[in-house]
Amino acid sequence: MHQYSQYPDESLYIAGPECFYTGGSNSLAAMRKESEFYGFQVALPNDKKLDWSDTEPRDNARSIFQNCADSMAVSTAILADLEPFRGTEPDGGTIYEIGMAYARGLRCYAYTRDLRPVVHKYQRAALKEDGKVYDLDGRVLPHMDIPFAPCIVGSCKIVEGKYTDCLKALRTDLDEERKHKAKRQTPAVDHSAEVTLEKGDKPVVYLAGPERYDPDAAEKYAAMKKLCEERGLVAITPLDAAPGVAEVESDDPYTKAYNLFDRWQQHVRNCDIIIADLSDYHGFEPNSDVAFECGMAWQLGKKCFAYMHDATWMRQRIAHYGEDKDNRDIYGNDVENFNYPVNLMFSGSMPVYGGKFEEIIDQVMEELNK
Repeated sequence: MHQYSQYPDESLYIAGPECFYTGGSNSLAAMRKESEFYGFQVALPNDKKLDWSDTEPRDNARSIFQNCADSMAVSTAILADLEPFRGTEPDGGTIYEIGMAYARGLRCYAYTRDLRPVVHKYQRAALKEDGKVYDLDGRVLPHMDIPFAPCIVGSCKIVEGKYTDCLKALRTDLDEERKHKAKRQTPAVDHSAEVTLEKGDKPVVYLAGPERYDPDAAEKYAAMKKLCEERGLVAITPLDAAPGVAEVESDDPYTKAYNLFDRWQQHVRNCDIIIADLSDYHGFEPNSDVAFECGMAWQLGKKCFAYMHDATWMRQRIAHYGEDKDNRDIYGNDVENFNYPVNLMFSGSMPVYGGKFEEIIDQVMEELNK
């Protein structure tokens, strides 16, 4: 930190899939140096040297997760790379980290090379005779009129360009806030910090999953709610209204997306437990809304559980070129090897069960009753 830093109280958390790239450590080092040039402190998960002597990969994963949580705790802003990762979704671990940052009240910034709506970027989208666009799973393509999932659009200021452009946007905003402090206080993050749900004696569980976008979502959630009710839980879902969040009628896709995000983030604040479906979504990553909600829930101290329809370990589930090629997949990304089915940010912070909701709910209850 040089003597005349413009931002002595600002520390950046740099998030993205670069850690999986060939030469990614050099890319992260360059981002750090650029940030420090402008007087920012930088908190990277790899700042602390890890002890890799443990023979149990899952223990190593938990150590990495704790490093990430420690770095987040001393940060004031997150700058996240939304590059598509093993499909059309961004890296799930990065979105989890955005959820953590939002829950802590950090400034949330993100960047992308392509800020066009999803409908123009989604691989193999199908325009059918009814005039609607469908995804590979046969549902009407979710949030097609905005560039990313509602939880990303709602929580982040998204910049089109590279890390440099995102950092420049943050610097501009910080400088403007400094000028306006003489007249008024500008909030860095627009979010509700209050629990708005009146609770009874039963624990409240939030059912986070991509089925929110299915045409039969109401029927699916009704069945899941019934299973929860039979076990003494009160369930809320992404389709339910959130107390204190009015439904906004608008034709503007950004307005609608933020309204959805506001509802869902309030559900996370209101619940005691989150049960999240992290099954592959449009590739090998979980749904971005779900990933965000998991990170937010963990950071707020909720009891977190997850499940995947296929919980096979990543090195077994994702095709790669083997040890002699550094276990790179067809995108050139390292495939994690922590004996977990999904990115360590999830696996290191919550149990991840294999099966469908009706198959894992009793395992969740057993863990809750311990």
